[in-house]
Amino acid sequence: MSSTQTHIVHKLPNPIRLQEYGVGIFDKVSTKSALKKALKKKYITVNELIATSATFINGGETIKLSIPEKVGPEKELVFPLQVLFEDEHLAMIHKPAGILVSGNSFKTIANALAQNIKASKLPDATIPQPVHRLDYATTGILLVGKTSSGIRTLNKMFENKKIGKTYYAVTIGEMDCKGEIDSKIDGKATQSTYTVHQSISSKRFGMLNLVELTPLTGRRHQLRKHLSGIGNPILGDKDYGMENLILRGKGLYLHAYSLKLAHPFTGEQLYIIDELPKRFGKIFGPLKPSIF
Repeated sequence: MSSTQTHIVHKLPNPIRLQEYGVGIFDKVSTKSALKKALKKKYITVNELIATSATFINGGETIKLSIPEKVGPEKELVFPLQVLFEDEHLAMIHKPAGILVSGNSFKTIANALAQNIKASKLPDATIPQPVHRLDYATTGILLVGKTSSGIRTLNKMFENKKIGKTYYAVTIGEMDCKGEIDSKIDGKATQSTYTVHQSISSKRFGMLNLVELTPLTGRRHQLRKHLSGIGNPILGDKDYGMENLILRGKGLYLHAYSLKLAHPFTGEQLYIIDELPKRFGKIFGPLKPSIF
C-alpha cells in the first residue's frame, strides 16, 4: 500500500529542474532535503517515468509522489504553538525548546503546524511546513510556508540571503564589545557578527554576556560553534561548552529573536520579533529597552 499525490505542471516560461520546481508541491516532501530523499528512493515519477535529480520540467507534465503508508505520523499531534504572524502565504511561530523542527520523529513542529495554523485559501495551498530549522534546544521565531509557491520562494530567499535573522545568546567569559567570526565549519566559509549589550560578573562563570548575533551564512550549529571557537561558549551548551560550566536544568541560552524580509507576494516589509524568554531577564535583571 502506498499514498499517492498528483501534481499537474502549469505552463512554464522556461524549463526548470524538478529538484527546484518540486519543493513544496507535495506536503510530504515540502523541503529541498525531503525532495532529494524522495527522488533517491524513486518515490517520484514524471509522466509515469521514474524521476531523478537530473529531470527537467517544461510544463504540462504529471508528477506523482508515491510513498509507503508507513511514512509519516499515524495520528494527529496535539501540541499548541504560539502564532506570531500569519496570512494566506506564510506564518511565523514560536518554537519552544525540547522539540525538533522536522524529521522522522512523531513529535515535531512540522507535524504540529496543521493544528495551529489556518489553512490557506489559495489555489496551491498545502500543509504548512517550516522553511528553515532551529536546533532542538533553541527557542524562538520560525518561518513557515502555507502554499507550494510560498515554500519554494521562501527557500530561495534563504539561499539568496534575502531574509535577515537575529539571535540573542548568553555567553560565558570576557568578550570584545563587537566582533566578526569567519572561521570555517566543515571546511566551508562561514560568517557571523556579534554585539555585546550587557555583561555581569559571576562567581561560577567569571562573566556572563547578553549577546546579539547575526549569522550571515547558515551552517549547522554555526553560532554555537563560532562562539565556542573564540572561547565564549553559550550558557547551557552541552555539545560545544565546557562540561563543568553547564547550568543544569536550564537549557540552552540561545533564542531566535527576529526575522526581517520583504513579503515575497505582497512586498510588505516584515519585521517580526519573538520576545526573549524570562530566564534571560532573571540573569541580567530588567532588560533595557534600548537594547531592542
